[in-house]
Amino acid sequence: MAAKPPVTPPTDQAFLREVDDELRRDQLLGFWRRWGRALVAAIVGGLALFAGFLFWQHRREAAAGSQGEQLTQAYDALGNRQFGAAMPPLAALAGSNRDGYRAMATFSQADILLQQNNAAGAAAKFAGLASDASLAKPFRDLALIRQTAAEYDRLKPQVIVERLRPLAVAGSPWLGSAGELLAAAYLREGRRDLAATLFGQMAQGDDVPPTLRQRAVQMAGVLGVDTATPDGEAKAK
Repeated sequence: MAAKPPVTPPTDQAFLREVDDELRRDQLLGFWRRWGRALVAAIVGGLALFAGFLFWQHRREAAAGSQGEQLTQAYDALGNRQFGAAMPPLAALAGSNRDGYRAMATFSQADILLQQNNAAGAAAKFAGLASDASLAKPFRDLALIRQTAAEYDRLKPQVIVERLRPLAVAGSPWLGSAGELLAAAYLREGRRDLAATLFGQMAQGDDVPPTLRQRAVQMAGVLGVDTATPDGEAKAK
């Protein structure tokens, strides 16, 4: 059986299809003439931004690695008591835009000054950290405690109380370190009851370091606090 010849579409249908195809080409060319350059610029700009982000991320990671090496170098020198060799990398890191490195380097600089009996210089370093709003609060709190300890003998008891009372509370990670300084300030003011209560809280604080807790137990006993009671109620002598 002979194959049927292919069916030819009607003339008007073929003509309309050609017109439709031509119209689409004209619309596409018009769109490209109007928006093509902007589209290419947007794509190129997006790729440039992405490449810039990748480069920034790489530089940041490289900088972090370099700064980590500097800090290790400084700590190795400090471990060998080579303070002069530790100072240059610490000075560089103290100007870092990475909060952790900046804080650790400045703390270390202050500790070196304390080793050199320069309490005033150390206190100034700690004060700079304590007032640095860009640092996380734990860094600033620790710096305030270290600053207060460095200049303790030159401060009035009331100044110590105002600084450290918000930190020396039950449940605070600073109860031991801030509490010991605060309780001593209370004793200097003659407020034995407040000192006794604070030593009692420290003696019962689970988060207080063992050495500080042991001293607190001894001081609480001297001041008449029964540290075996749940609230550590003071009975100052």
